[in-house]
Amino acid sequence: MAAPITLVVQPRGKPIRKLPSEINVTPTTSGEELYNAIAEASGASVHRLRITKGSDRSVVPNAKGTTIGDTGLKQSSVIHVKDLGPQIAWRTVFIIEYLGPLLIPALFLFPLRDLVYFNFEKPLPEPSNVQLLVCLLLSLHFLKREYETLFVHRFSNATMPARNIFKNSAHYWALAGFNIAYWVFRPDAAAAAEDHSSLLVWIGTSLFVFSEIANFNAHLILRDLRRPGTTERGIPSGFGFNWVTCPNYMFEILAWIGIFLVSQLSWSVLIFTLVGGIQMWSWAWKKEIRYRKDFGDKYKKKRSVLMAGLF
Repeated sequence: MAAPITLVVQPRGKPIRKLPSEINVTPTTSGEELYNAIAEASGASVHRLRITKGSDRSVVPNAKGTTIGDTGLKQSSVIHVKDLGPQIAWRTVFIIEYLGPLLIPALFLFPLRDLVYFNFEKPLPEPSNVQLLVCLLLSLHFLKREYETLFVHRFSNATMPARNIFKNSAHYWALAGFNIAYWVFRPDAAAAAEDHSSLLVWIGTSLFVFSEIANFNAHLILRDLRRPGTTERGIPSGFGFNWVTCPNYMFEILAWIGIFLVSQLSWSVLIFTLVGGIQMWSWAWKKEIRYRKDFGDKYKKKRSVLMAGLF
């Protein structure tokens, strides 16, 4: 049995009431057990705590698979404990993020139509079939997102700072909600014109349906790589994963290109797609780097991380 050691505990930032000045552990104590012990002793939620090593300020993982010995902590080592402030569950964050763009298009197209487009001659024309189709595609996309949030995704982190929900939601509520809904559903929008391109509608709808199904399949593959309640990861394989690092992102972008085509090339849809695509490209590169680091030669390196043959 490993001999116990004493770690010196110091607050970092805002003081934590009842934070112990030291804590007794063993080299085999897991990071998760350390977090739970400090949370219990201080009366703070474990999700609000971040523990770092005093020597180099590297984070001590809150994980079952990482022990105190693995982190290099030993007798009389100093650890800093930071209160991250009020937290909110990641699942709740996603539900709120997607709720805006799920509801806003239908609100703009129907009950709020006269109010939103007050400066157009009355009575307003009825929404065109293309505008109705765009609204349907947007609703299906974000209904799928909500379903995946509730029943598919497994989150590596339980919570995030509550204040971040405003920043995270702004992207979806503003760009995918108000921005797209206002411009695509205007009475004078290209999607409202009688001479719209039927070819764009058919190609865009077909691309959307294919991409949404493929994206859902990629999410199921990623979900099955992680056992419930763990942060363990495996090497993903299956449809799309031989082409790019993150086919779920690739199919997400293709689905939005489908909406862009159906909308008769609305710049508002294009802006949302480009902004989201840049962010996903950054996430995909980080994931590719992590795969190479974690799995070494077992992982087949990808040259394209986001779009096959391009990025």
